[in-house]
Amino acid sequence: MNICPITYQPCEGKYSIRGVKKLSRKLTHLENFPYTTEEQISEAAARSAKMSIQGVQPKLSAVFDADKASFEITDIGGRFVLKPQNPFYPELPENEDLTMRLAEAAGINVPFHGLVYSKDGYLTYFIRRFDRVGKKKKIATEDFSQLLEFTRETKYDGSMEKVAQVLDRFCTFPAMEKVRLFRLTVFNYLIGNEDMHLKNFSLISDSGKTELSPAYDLLNTTIAIGNPKEELALPIKGKKNKITREILVDYYAGERLKLTDKVISKVLKKIRSAFPVWDKLIALSFLSDKMKKEYVALTNQRKQKIFFK
Repeated sequence: MNICPITYQPCEGKYSIRGVKKLSRKLTHLENFPYTTEEQISEAAARSAKMSIQGVQPKLSAVFDADKASFEITDIGGRFVLKPQNPFYPELPENEDLTMRLAEAAGINVPFHGLVYSKDGYLTYFIRRFDRVGKKKKIATEDFSQLLEFTRETKYDGSMEKVAQVLDRFCTFPAMEKVRLFRLTVFNYLIGNEDMHLKNFSLISDSGKTELSPAYDLLNTTIAIGNPKEELALPIKGKKNKITREILVDYYAGERLKLTDKVISKVLKKIRSAFPVWDKLIALSFLSDKMKKEYVALTNQRKQKIFFK
């Protein structure tokens, strides 16, 4: 029995019926993405100047063709972002897909995503773009680097306090968004994401409402990079390392975000209730056994600091 890389459910073939129907109700099967990892990286490099999505990881813009039961690369009008294996950092697609599932289990809003087998048998990560609705509508989206007038080169120069300021300045209901921000901040610390820079936060504006976008680019970079120098990309109370419950909860949630004890407790309870699900998802994931052990060890260590001291 196999595990479907879209649903994490048992399946006879490569994918479950439920998994392929998440891409299109008319599907009964899903073809391999018709590019090898090497070809995907080459295509990403060749098309990078034409694409609106950028970053360190190779990325492709794609649409899904239900008639061909396959993803297709496109320069314009892409509805999905695809990320192949990275020659410098092992198992990034498997890592990102798992981390996004852990986020969803913890109550964080994430777009539809999954893994697809490529022509060479390796897995490629895919995620549906949240800034596209229907065939033509684009949802206004700005990342926090733009909103704070930072550049791509200075996206690590902000702070989590500045992130909070963006919510006060631009969001329709900033108090609600601060709860979401606190949940996301605790999550990123717990799963070892020390690359949550300003461009990985965005606001979306639609139907007269401005709010945090669904979460994206969530990754356990600690196990991907190995021996990271920092625990957070953006400092809290001037610190990127030796993060404690006092810094995350008492200072950031209580003093800076002005969340009540009741709200803080509710957020932490929701995250803690997801821990058994996390263990199951990590075990089911497509990471290697070595990476699974490192993922569990890291999250257990961080849990102790925040929840069990």
